[in-house]
Amino acid sequence: MTSRGWGQLRSRKKTTSIFRSEVMSLVQLYIPSDVARYTVAQLGEMGLIQFRDLNQDVSAFQRSFVGDVRRFDEIERKLRYLQSKIVESDVDLYDFLDNEFISAARGPRDIDEMEETVNAHEGRVLRLTAAYKEMQLTHVELVENKHVLEEVSSLFTEITGRQSTAPTAHGSTSGPLDSVPLLGRTDTMASRRSIGSMDAARGELAFDAEIGGMSVGRDINIGFITGVISRDRISTLERVLWRSLRGNMFLNYVDIEEPISDPRHDEPVYKSAFIVFAHGETLRDRATKIAESLGATLYRVDPSAERRQEELIDTMSRLDDLSQILENNRVARINELTSVSEQINTWFTVVRKEKAVYHALNLFNYDSNRNCLIAEGWCATNDIPAIQSALHVATEDAGSNVPTVLQELRTTKEPPTFVRTNRFTEGFQNIVDAYGVPKAGEVNPGLFTVITFPFLFALMFGDLGHGFLMTLCAALLCYYEKRLSWMAKDESLRMFYSGRYIVLLMGIFSMFTGFLYNDIFSRAMAPFASGWRWPTDAGGEGVVVEATKLGHTYPVGIDPAWHHASNSLLFTNSYKMKMSIVLGVIHMTLGICLQVPNALHFKKRINIIHVFVPQIIFLFSIFGYLVFAIILKWSTDWYARDAAGELTHISPPSLLNMLIYMFLRPGSVNESERMFSGQAFLQTLLLLTALVCVPWMLLVKPLILRNEHRKIVSEGYGRISSHVRVSTEADGMAGAVVLSEQEEMQADDFDFAEIMINQSIHTIEFCLNSISNTASYLRLWALSLAHAQLSEVLWSMIFQPTLKMSGALQPVAIMFGFAVWFTLTFCILIGMEGLSAFLHALRLHWVEFNNKFYDGTGVKFEPFSFKAVLDEADEQ
Repeated sequence: MTSRGWGQLRSRKKTTSIFRSEVMSLVQLYIPSDVARYTVAQLGEMGLIQFRDLNQDVSAFQRSFVGDVRRFDEIERKLRYLQSKIVESDVDLYDFLDNEFISAARGPRDIDEMEETVNAHEGRVLRLTAAYKEMQLTHVELVENKHVLEEVSSLFTEITGRQSTAPTAHGSTSGPLDSVPLLGRTDTMASRRSIGSMDAARGELAFDAEIGGMSVGRDINIGFITGVISRDRISTLERVLWRSLRGNMFLNYVDIEEPISDPRHDEPVYKSAFIVFAHGETLRDRATKIAESLGATLYRVDPSAERRQEELIDTMSRLDDLSQILENNRVARINELTSVSEQINTWFTVVRKEKAVYHALNLFNYDSNRNCLIAEGWCATNDIPAIQSALHVATEDAGSNVPTVLQELRTTKEPPTFVRTNRFTEGFQNIVDAYGVPKAGEVNPGLFTVITFPFLFALMFGDLGHGFLMTLCAALLCYYEKRLSWMAKDESLRMFYSGRYIVLLMGIFSMFTGFLYNDIFSRAMAPFASGWRWPTDAGGEGVVVEATKLGHTYPVGIDPAWHHASNSLLFTNSYKMKMSIVLGVIHMTLGICLQVPNALHFKKRINIIHVFVPQIIFLFSIFGYLVFAIILKWSTDWYARDAAGELTHISPPSLLNMLIYMFLRPGSVNESERMFSGQAFLQTLLLLTALVCVPWMLLVKPLILRNEHRKIVSEGYGRISSHVRVSTEADGMAGAVVLSEQEEMQADDFDFAEIMINQSIHTIEFCLNSISNTASYLRLWALSLAHAQLSEVLWSMIFQPTLKMSGALQPVAIMFGFAVWFTLTFCILIGMEGLSAFLHALRLHWVEFNNKFYDGTGVKFEPFSFKAVLDEADEQ
């Protein structure tokens, strides 16, 4: 263990670079108990330390600050309840944040006051909500009772009218018997006649005309029950009553037109009011039980008309009063929730921060003798001075005179990987991290990905017009990135927003390659004079003419004359295919060369001599020679003639055949395939060199490692590794101190067989992948060809025919054709083709480039940060 002064720490400041991850330090903090909460809160605001769990053997329920965590869990639950009520009541939720309260050093009193305020608001909302629900239930009962009273009164009035029109003793009637429905209704109610017959019971019922009541007949006791039931169950009630009472009943019901808002249901319920007449007490009790079992609500209605009228008037009066009380309750509840909505986001933020603080405190060890907490964590060495400043501020906020002590520990533990990025480089680093996080000190591919990724994408997507549209969209995202920050919270749009700078560079590089390809929406450009001239006095439809080469060459990119040639596809295919091979070999060579800085950093020079050197020689012996042949073929004028008019060269050789016969017939080259003198000897030499590199990569490194290990063992030495830990009182020490343990590695930790197998796998993989990876770069040619041809098809088949039309409809046709062409161009060529090129460029980096030097077995640095805590809470 070593402890350094702050002057020494500042002198070790490292230069920040994306080429490698930050130099990390394992630090130990001795935090006084009364300062611990302020210290962790200040460190959480800065987000510079990743704390280690020093209580891994202690369950989450036995840690020191579990009570505080539960306390803030309960406050957060109450806030979620209040938030749900705010949303339920359609109250505007303010985005206001009290930055002064959020960022300031909050003392225990501030937290207690906030908790009391939240409890008070929750209590008032609970009381108002409970009273509102209770009054709503009463209101529903009164509404249903009102409908029942109205229906029963109408029914009794109808029955009374039928009694008055019944046949007299002389057989005459006072009116038509069935001229009026059984249950007369207003226009707002739908009446329905149900099962049973009231005519059969009419003679057994006697009505007192003076009081309008119903009395019992001389021989039969007829009673009734009334209530309200859900409309979809009324038919079930009919059938069950008819079968249970064997037809000795009469039921009538009416559908209540307006739905009833029942708080026991999520949505308003349509109900029906019903009345059932039955003979005898037993049948009425049976009907009552059946109705209640089907969810009906029964109400008692007096047979007397005057009393029913009094009850109806009283019910209406109570409904008016209750409606006013409900409105007052709703207004009071909305006012209460409005006052909560102004502060709820602030309270949520504070509660989540405080809960995160106590979760972090549960990771620390408690030293009862010194009354302090001991914390360990990783941080960037460059950030140690900033951490010291934060500790000083936390001590002042707590009003304590005892400062927090920070020590830097020396350890052999592998630190987490921290690559410092900004808004521009973050997206490219995410591409690398998706493959694997770099080990600490390992060369970070993200630096090279910033350039190589959009460049390889542009080789497949090269079109000046399409690149401009992509650049325009990305530029708008970058310019209005603050206004469009909501896209980062949308799962479907987050990828486009976070990768806006990637898309911007892809568009810019696509414009560059489109300029080189001389393509703008599949059309040619002529900013410079062409190197070819077409004849003007010959040709016609179906006649093949040949362009004449001028004395100069088109200065930049492909000559526009090739766009009009019938053999343009042959030319561009050959050009882009060879270009893909050349760029692919350069890209793989870069990946192999990056093994050198890795070996130097990790002090493994054996990897330079016995891994890097044979690999680069092997690659150059085969595919470096292929690149040389491609450039030689490009730079040779195969159709040049001498003074006598004879060709100075034979026909251009096939490079594919040359490479194949280099392995099948080493030492011989056909005269028709020869490119230069001494070619056969050179190919034989390169082939032998490549063959020598295979056992060099396979055997030399494992044998050297075995000899070094035997030498160490023969001299009686063991490999030493240091392990740092924090002692506790169980070690017999007064307080917690840092101990340095040294454990000698056993001799059998070196396994030559394992090393040999691992080296064999890497050797075979490299040799085979050199061929497959080189061929994989041909996707640059294939996708570029597909993109150009699809663009040509859309132009020639959709938009170009409208330009050749004539007549009054031509402007309309041009507008319609342009709209269809632009829509398909944007959706297919930019959207689908762009995604395809993106995925292929991603594969070239992950497989063909990264596997040459990159392990990607590191652990990402995740510091304790309030920003990360709040972002995670927002996503949830």
